Parts: sequence; structure tokens; C-alpha cells
Amino acid sequence: MKYTRLTKEQFEELHQEFINFLATQSITANEWEDLKKNKPESAEQELDVFSDLVWFGVLSKVEYLEHISPQHIHLFKCKEKNMHLIALKLKHDQVDLTTTEGFQWLRDNLLSNDIEFFNANKDYSDDKHLDIFKLIQSGANITKGELFQYFEKLIGQ
Repeated sequence: MKYTRLTKEQFEELHQEFINFLATQSITANEWEDLKKNKPESAEQELDVFSDLVWFGVLSKVEYLEHISPQHIHLFKCKEKNMHLIALKLKHDQVDLTTTEGFQWLRDNLLSNDIEFFNANKDYSDDKHLDIFKLIQSGANITKGELFQYFEKLIGQ
């Protein structure tokens, strides 16, 4: 398995897609029940293959990621060959950017000396999708990129 197995809730949400997946494998509902009962390792394998397909589809569409922690904001634009990072770092720990108040402080003090900006590009490894997946696993969220685009304009990139 390349990524991670979907949760029970995710499988429930994708119930129809999973049925379609089984149909492409020429597995009927009765055969699926039999597989789960008599060959659980084969059933597990089908769940893993389906999970990887879903993750691949999701990761193929990711354009922006955000990871916000109390003292840092990491904004990623996932381009074809590399990833563009815009990062903000607070120079003190009196503010928590994960709170509404902290984010408001950031808005009010955006151009102060208490904030450092970083800007970088990083090439993907041999597997772009796995690189993106690892960022998600470490806490990044898929976004539409509004925050990235705002800071991109602000720092003139």
C-alpha cells in the first residue's frame, strides 16, 4: 500500500464508488461477501488498492496546501515540477496563529519586524504525489490557495 487505508467513514462516503471499483474487478456483491468471510486477506488487499486509487485521484488535483502552527505558517503551491513555499515565522511566542486572536494579530501586524517571511522552491522527489501525501500526513490541509495568493502578492512573487 502506497498511501494509507481510508477510514470506515470515508469508505461509507465512497460506498457507490467502491461498488463500481469492485465491478471493474468483476467482483459481485455476493462474491465480495464471500471474499470477506473466506479470504479476508484478499478483501483487505482490495480495500488497500481502492484506498490508493482514491488517494491518487485526490493528490493529482491538489494545487495548494497550508500548514498553520502556533508560530509558523507554511503555504505550498504544488506546481508540475516543484513546490513553491511561502512561510511566515513569528519572532516571539506570545501569539498563537492557530487561534482567531492570533490570526487577527497577524493581520494587524503583518508588516512588523515580529514576522519573518521565507520564500523557496523545492523539486519533488521521484514521486510528486507521495511528497504531497507526506505533507498532508504531517498536518497540512488542502486549500483553494487564497492565503498563498494573498501572500504571494504581498511579497511580490
